[in-house]
Parts: sequence; structure tokens; C-alpha cells
Amino acid sequence: MNPDLLALWITLRLALVSTLILLLLGVPLAWWLARTRSPVKTLVETMVALPLVLPPTVLGFYLLIALAPRGVIGGPWQALGGNGLAFTFAGLVIGSVIYSLPFVVQPLQNAFTAIGSAPIEVAATLRAGPFDRFFSIVLPMARSGLVTAATLGFAHTVGEFGVVLMIGGNIPGETQVLSIAIYDHVESMEYANAHLLSAGILCFSFLLLFVIYRMNAR
Repeated sequence: MNPDLLALWITLRLALVSTLILLLLGVPLAWWLARTRSPVKTLVETMVALPLVLPPTVLGFYLLIALAPRGVIGGPWQALGGNGLAFTFAGLVIGSVIYSLPFVVQPLQNAFTAIGSAPIEVAATLRAGPFDRFFSIVLPMARSGLVTAATLGFAHTVGEFGVVLMIGGNIPGETQVLSIAIYDHVESMEYANAHLLSAGILCFSFLLLFVIYRMNAR
């Protein structure tokens, strides 16, 4: 298969898997942040938002250490019988989830906060249980936030470079994603191929943002 098509497939698979995991982790975390009065809330919010200000190479470097055979993640994983995580697709997923977490949690937290307590309290007076209130009231009312979070998480994963390069390297057919393929084309003076891939990502990103703004406008 064409190396660029392989890079496209890996990128889309990485973005899809990472977005699903981000939503599974981000929804309960954002709900807790929107509702809690715990003194550790500020600390958790700071840790979630840290990838927004950290250089990707710094985050990728520490993730590479954590995923190493003696790292805090890689060590226990291999002790349980798993294979190495650094320079693998699984390692890319872990790095992408951590790097894109604020792009999912923050829109969800804002959406949950905007709902307020009144609809939930009304549902409680009608004897709706906690899970019933959450899935029947909260999630439908936070639909725009869910769509925004999923779209931003997916798009951000597609455009990653520094983090995935640090923890995944540049292995064609295994860890080479579109952003790294573009860099390779530019290094090889293959500007036509670089332009084709870059234009594709540009159009894709523009359409995603356009859809988000149209939905929010409605």
C-alpha cells in the first residue's frame, strides 16, 4: 500500500480510538468538575489543562519515559504481560489521549455548568434516579458540548506532531501519521506530496470547525 495511504489510515484509526477513549474518560471527569466543590478541583483542572501550555516535545519526552519498560506506565504494563508501549500504536493512543484531554474536558465542563441545577432538581422531584437524570436530562441538554468535544478531540489528534514523534517515532505502517509523513516529504523536497497531504488536512480542519460553529449558532 502507498505509504501516504498507510499514514492516513493510521491517523484516522488513532483519532477514532483516542476520541472514543477521551469521551469515556472526559464525560465523567467533566461532570465531576462541573458539580464538585472539592478543594482539589483546581489542582485537577490545572493538570487537565497542562497540555495546552506545555511544548509537545516536553510532554512527549516525559511520556516516553513513562512508557519505557521501567516507567510508571510501561513497567506495570509489562509486569502484567503486555508488550512494550513506546514506539507502538498503543503508545500513540496513550499519548494522544493525554495530549487532547483538555480539548474534550473543557467544552464538556462548560456545557454541564451551563445546564445548572434546576433541571436536575426538577427531575429528582419526579423520582428520577441519578443515572436517569444524567442520561435523560443532562446529556441531551449538553449535546452541543458533546459534539464540540468529540470534534475537537478528533481534529486535534489528526494534527498531532511533536508528541507522536517523541513516543512513536517514525515507523512507516506502524506509527507514521500524516503530520510526520508531511515532514518527511518536505525533508525530501517532495513539495507536491507535502502540499497534497497538507491541503487535505487544511480542508478537513476547516469543515470540522465550520460544522461546530454552525451548530453552536443554532
